[in-house]
Order: sequence, then C-alpha cells, then structure tokens
Amino acid sequence: MRPFVFGLAERFGVSGAVCNDAEGVLIEAEGGRLDGFVAALTAEAPSLAQIDAVERTPLVPTGIHGFVIAGSVAGRAATRVPADAATCEACLDELFDPASRFHLYPFVNCTHCGPRWTITRRLPYDRPNTAMAGFAMCPDCAAAYQDPRDRRFHAEPVACVRCGPTLSHPIGEIAAALRSGKIVALKGIGGFHLMCDATDEAGVAELRRRKAREAKPFAVMVANAASLALFGMATEAHVALATRPARPIVLMPLRKGTDAPVLAPSISPGLSQVGLMLPYAPVHHLLFHALLGSPEDRAWRTTPQNVALVATSANPGGEPLVVDDEDAQRRLAGIADLIVTHDRPIAVRTDDSVMTLIDGAPAFVRRARGVVPEPVDLGADGSCVLAVGAHLKATVTVTRGREAFVSQHVGDLDSVETVRFYRETVAHLLAVLDVTPERVACDLHPDYRSTGFAEELGLPLVRVQHHAAHVAAVAAEHGRTGPVLGVALDGHGMGDDGGNWGGELLLVDGATWTRLGHLAPLALPGGDRAAREPWRMAVAALAAIGRSDEVSGRFPDIPLPGRLAMRLANAPVTTSLGRLFDAAAGLLGVRTHQAYEGQAAMELEALVGTPRTLDHGFVCRDGVLDFSGLLAALADMPDRQAGADLFHGTLIEGIAAWIADAAGRSGRREVMLGGGCMMNRVLAEGLSVALRRRALGPLLARTMPPNDGGLSLGQAAMARAATPEP
Repeated sequence: MRPFVFGLAERFGVSGAVCNDAEGVLIEAEGGRLDGFVAALTAEAPSLAQIDAVERTPLVPTGIHGFVIAGSVAGRAATRVPADAATCEACLDELFDPASRFHLYPFVNCTHCGPRWTITRRLPYDRPNTAMAGFAMCPDCAAAYQDPRDRRFHAEPVACVRCGPTLSHPIGEIAAALRSGKIVALKGIGGFHLMCDATDEAGVAELRRRKAREAKPFAVMVANAASLALFGMATEAHVALATRPARPIVLMPLRKGTDAPVLAPSISPGLSQVGLMLPYAPVHHLLFHALLGSPEDRAWRTTPQNVALVATSANPGGEPLVVDDEDAQRRLAGIADLIVTHDRPIAVRTDDSVMTLIDGAPAFVRRARGVVPEPVDLGADGSCVLAVGAHLKATVTVTRGREAFVSQHVGDLDSVETVRFYRETVAHLLAVLDVTPERVACDLHPDYRSTGFAEELGLPLVRVQHHAAHVAAVAAEHGRTGPVLGVALDGHGMGDDGGNWGGELLLVDGATWTRLGHLAPLALPGGDRAAREPWRMAVAALAAIGRSDEVSGRFPDIPLPGRLAMRLANAPVTTSLGRLFDAAAGLLGVRTHQAYEGQAAMELEALVGTPRTLDHGFVCRDGVLDFSGLLAALADMPDRQAGADLFHGTLIEGIAAWIADAAGRSGRREVMLGGGCMMNRVLAEGLSVALRRRALGPLLARTMPPNDGGLSLGQAAMARAATPEP
C-alpha cells in the first residue's frame, strides 16, 4: 500500500507521510485535493491490497511540503502479512529481456508479485523481519527501493544477480536432467517440489516407487494458461482460477484422446480429473523456457506448449514438505537424482493450494500458498482463541478481534516430523499476529495429537464436537450467526456418545448444537481398518440387508470375510457417509483396499455418467436416513458405472429429502453443507440443485476446505461463544 499511497499523493498534490503502524497503514495528509485522494485509496487500490475500512481523523495543518514514506511505528501488530503472489507480467518481461538487469534472474520480483508470507518471520512486514534480511541491496536495487516512481519502490524482497539469492545449479543443467528422464527436487517459494516429465510413464512410475506413493494423484505444471486445455478439459472458469495470483493447483476433467498430448497413465490412476497448475516463481518460467529450446520471442508464453512436469510436494510418504537445504540432502537423496537449492531461507513451510469448481464457483481442497494468511471476518470482536483442528489434514486457527486466521495446510499428525511442523505453525502464527490466546479449542477425540497438544497448553479449554465444527465453519465463512441448520458428511468424527459419526444433521447455535438426525448405522468391522479396506464395509452392508451368506463368495481372495461376518454383532457401528461410499465401492467391485484416504470414493465418483434415483432406495424415519434399499440394489448390480450412477443419484435425493424434512420442522431455509464428502463434485452439485428445487438455500464451503482442513475455523467460532473448562 505505501508505494501506491505515495504515488496518489504526488498525483493529487498531497503533502505528508505514510507508514505501517500497529493498526494498519497510517497516512498523514494535507493540502492538495484530499477528497479525490481519499476516494482513490479504495477505488484504485493495487490488486494485492485488501482495504477493510478507511477512517478519517482531522489534524491541525502543519504547512509541510512533499510526501514521504516513513519508518514503521512500533507496537502490537494488527496488520497482516500479504499472501505470496505469482510473478507478474512486468517482471516476466524483464526476466526474458536481454537488456534488463534482471535478465534470466530466478528471483526477480516487484511490489506486485513475489514471496510474502513464506519469507516473513514477524511483523511489521519490513525487510529486516524477512528471510531477505541477510541480503544487502546493491546500489541499483537500493536506488529502485528508494525511488517512488520505480515499480520496486519499497518492495521488501527486491534483489538482483549482484546482491540477491542464487540457485545452486544452472537452469540448463536442470532442464537437461528432466529431458533425460531424471527426477529433480527443486526448491521454490514454500518448499521443494519433486519434478519429472509428466508424459513419461517410466519416470512417473519410478517417482511413485521412490516416494512410496502408490496411487495418490500427482499435480502437473504446464507452461502457460493456453496449455491447460491440452491436458485438461479447461473451461474459462478453470483458466480464471488457475491464473489467480495464488496460482493454485486446479482440478479439472482429464483430456483424453489422440488429439492431445498424453499424460502418463499413473499421473492420476483410476480418476477422471487431473490437477493442473501454472508456473508461479521465476525459476519455473526459466525452466519451461529452457525445455522449449530457449526461444527468443515471447510467443511461447501465450501459445499452447506440450511440455508438462510433475510438480508434487517433496516429502517422503507421510512426512511434511521439505524446506531446508540440509534436510533436503538427507531426506530426498534417495528420491531425487538432482537436488536444486537456493540460499534464500523459507521462513514458513507452505504447500501449494488446491482448488476446484463446484456448483459454478471456486472451492478449496487444500488452502495454503497464495491464500494464507487471508482472514475470515467473524462479524464481531471476541476473545483470542487458538483452535487446534483435527488429526487429519490439520490446520490451526487464531482469532484476533473480529478476524480468524487459518493456517496453511499442515497434514496428518501421524509422524514426529509433522507434529513438529504443526507446533512450528502454531508458534509462527501467534508470533506474526502478536497475540496471546485466552482459550484453546480442540476436538472431542481424546487420542488426536491435536487434542493432546491443546491439553498441554494449560489454557481454559473448549472441546468442540467434530461435526458441529464442520457446520460452524461453513456458517462462519458465510457470516451466518444464530441457529443454523447443517449437515456434516465425512469419514469419521467422535460423537458426544463416543461413537463413530459421519452422516449428521445438526442445528448449531453459538457454542451449542443439537443432533436432529443421522444415517442408519452400519457395523464397522475392524474399527479403523475399515477405512483402509472397503471390503469390510461391503461385508457390513451385506449383513445389514440379510445377505451375510454371500460374503465369502464375493471376496474369494480375502480369507477373513466369512468369519468377520459372523462376528459383526460385536463390532462397533458408524453413521459415516464416507464408510457408506466404501461399502458401495466394495459391493460394486471398484476397490477392496485403499492406498490413500478417499481413494474408493474418488474412483466411484470418476465412474459417474448420469446420476439416477432408485425408487424406494431410501427411507427417512424419525431423523434416521436408511439406504438399505440402495445397498441391496448395488449388491445385484453387475455394471460398475450403472452402480455409481444409481448410488450417487439415490444418495442425493435421499439426503435432500432428509434435510428438507428437518428444515420444515425447524423453520430454517438455509442449509450449511460441510464435511469431506462435500469435495465429491457430483454429490455437492446434485445436492445443491435438489435443495434449491425444494426452495432451500444450500451454502457450500468456499473460502475454506469443507474437510478437516477447515475444521479449526468452526472450532474457533464455537469456542468464542462457549464457557471454557477451567
């Protein structure tokens, strides 16, 4: 904002000063055309700026002349760190201009682009408080930094080849390694990527083997926006999403056929979508430029190119993203043939964001680089809460005033390394926001590592039921307060009875909630193992419809089903929609074992052509939604695609009828749709249409993921209204 304000002051003949202070941006202005100056502050603000309010206070004129950018004012920070932004077109022009001092420099940036959040250690956002503190500006960069008419005026990461960070390997060597089928670990903005030729099946398969990532899909980076349509069925909306300053990975239908470059089959095995992304750091653009033969004109930047690279997070299976150079040598040496580092530290480990289009609008699958730390407005001031999230897809939320700051995606808290990253994330977020939490919110589950962390802190504690938090998260981002009706549809969460919930119809009001209904329980054979082995849920489904005698014949290669079916009376039960998906996948022969969470459900979704509804496929009685009729039909369905169509269509109609019944009884016309199953596009879109057809207003998660990645926001919102444990 400060360089922008300076430019406006010069234009409107205003004298005074601008600086960062504890409340935001402070401007002292007099003379000139003040009304026009103030109006332009919001009307012409830079694309990366966010202005919540402009407050005016009269001052006694001093008669000064000229306008300056003053040093930041010390005090408790109430400002924000901007998110990272992809390299702008002006910097790209310089990057490939032989006459520019930034020619082929892999760290070019300006006021309008480059790293922000990932290099910031504390506020205010000034160079000494960032990872650039160790790089003294050369005379040219210092002059640009101090020149109000330069695009790099007060751009904190400004640097050039004479004074800035350096890459450990030449671009040509990196490109040659990729051309020859090698796997490269490349340090970027928020961490390392593992990269290889995305069209080379042998290379992609080898990356899977080395990374111990059997089937989970890989993201693919392409040269420019025009290239998206070569590899995916990219609509205008997909392109608009992919070209946001955040440059997220965007899920879109995979292009198939002989008229398009063919991605390696093991990029996204068994799925109908692919995650495509665009270069967002100068080094990415340089790499594609080299792979395309270093063309001298700029046409390659705007025309389709058939080069594609796997760009997946550089981490051994189950561990957090690698960010440290020495750590990279230790942890990635067995995966990458070439490890490329640079000497600018990464202050904040941050994965790529992942987005998709659901019901005609953007939605998050993973919220991280380029978006964090943008806050959610909670509508009113409240206590400072630290909400610690769940166990899977963990994030944390810190509230300050009326805002909630949700951290970047951390991951599953299954390893010591990820727990260390989780603690590091909490410490950094509290330090950057300069707050001390008054209370902490956690899940009901006593065995979550996030719950254990919350209990260690010694603060007043609020335990929030998992599915109530899902509903509250959607309500919070949409600014809804008071009693809200919602469904939470996911794989697992502990109920207040200690049971396995996951298909819940709830009324949430502040810190309290009421369970209005749930899916009919199914046995959960083997407990947590059922989430990894869908055949177990198929056994439970067959038992529920009175066909246990078919179990052994359906799974002849698995020795346990017959014995397991006889012991179901003593098994725990679940109301989870996620496990119902697993049961359907098992009955249809889609998948008996999962290599990653949600694989069976995703592969089932990929089979859908046109959803259709089974007559008498569900029954809703006293708030309990029973799909036994649907399960019986699936058990006799030889065609997997037809089964997927029938399953999704009947699910949509059943859930919509279930919600409509509760809406009529509660008098609520809006419905919050939360939980990880809402990432299923067929379900989320079909359910939204079905609810609107019933004159109800569905609200989907938009600024947060609907899965556990957004759970900490709901915990925070409910905890601010609760009376905590002493």
